[in-house]
Amino acid sequence: MKHRILQNGRVLPALEARLAESFDLHRLADKADAPAFLRERGREFVGLVTSAPVGADAALIDALPSLRVISSFGVGFDRIDLARTVARGIAVGYTPDVLNDCVADLAFALLLDVARGVSAADRFVRRGAWPGERFRLTTRVSGKRLGILGLGRIGQAVAARAAGFGMEIAYTGRRPVADAGHAFISTPVELARWADFLVVTVAGGASTRHLVSREVLEALGPDGVLVNVARGSVVDEAALVEALVQRRLGGAGLDVFENEPQVPQALLGLDNVVLAPHMASGTMETRQAMADLVFDNLLAYFDAGAVRCAVPGSAPLG
Repeated sequence: MKHRILQNGRVLPALEARLAESFDLHRLADKADAPAFLRERGREFVGLVTSAPVGADAALIDALPSLRVISSFGVGFDRIDLARTVARGIAVGYTPDVLNDCVADLAFALLLDVARGVSAADRFVRRGAWPGERFRLTTRVSGKRLGILGLGRIGQAVAARAAGFGMEIAYTGRRPVADAGHAFISTPVELARWADFLVVTVAGGASTRHLVSREVLEALGPDGVLVNVARGSVVDEAALVEALVQRRLGGAGLDVFENEPQVPQALLGLDNVVLAPHMASGTMETRQAMADLVFDNLLAYFDAGAVRCAVPGSAPLG
C-alpha cells in the first residue's frame, strides 16, 4: 500500500503529479470542508507536504495523530510549529542549499538596481523624459562596504558575489563563523553604521522579528541601502517606510514584506526603492531542485527513517 500523504497548499504541478504517482496523495485545498475532513480522516495521514509560506501550525499537526514526517518546499521554517514536531517525534525536512545561488543573485541584483537606479532609469526612458532632462546621478557599488546580516549559506553566497566587485565585507550574527574570512561586527546597529549596503539573509521567526529596527535604519543613514531577501518580519516595516519617505535612508531593495502580498502604499511611488514579489528562489532551475528535494525527503524517510535535509532543531530522526 502507498503511504497516505496530505498536501497543505499548492506546490509545482510536476511535483504534485510525482507525489500522486508514488503516494496516496490528498490535497487539503480540494476539500470543501477542510476541518470536517481532518476530523474524519486526519488520523490516516503519515506524511505532510507543505511550503515555507504555508507551513504547518499546531492545529494542523494535532489534527494528524499518525503524522511521522513533514516535507516542506522552501528554506524558511518559521511557519512550522517545531515545538509540536519535537514533542511528537515528527521528522521535518526542507530544501536548503539548492536555492542559495539564485537568492544571492537576486539580492545582488536588487543592490545594483537600487544603487544605480536601473528600474528608475527604465521608467525614465519609457515615459519619454530623456530628450528633455538628464537622469539623476547614482551611487557606485564597486569598492563600497557591504554588511551581511546573517552569514549562513545564502549570506556567504552574497559575499562571494560582492568580492567580485571589490567590496569590503563584514557581517553579524549570533556568533562568528569559523574561517569566514570577513570581519565580524557584534551588533546589527554597529554593522549598519559601518556599511554602505546592508543585506539581510537571516532566518525568519520570533527570534529575528524586527531585528532590523528603527535604530539599525538610522545607523545605516541617508546614504545607506537596505536589501532584504530573508523574511519581511525581520525588518520593522513601519520604521522602514518612514525612513524611506523622509529620506533618512538612502534606498531599499525588497523581495519580502511583513504582510505579503500586501505592499505598503507609500513605497509604490518612491524611485529609491525596488520592489519584487518574493521571487528570489523563483527560477526554473531552483524550483525544480527544490521540488526534487521535497520528494527525496519523503522517499528517504519512508525508505530509511530519516529525511535527507532536516530542519535545524527538529526532532531526532529514526
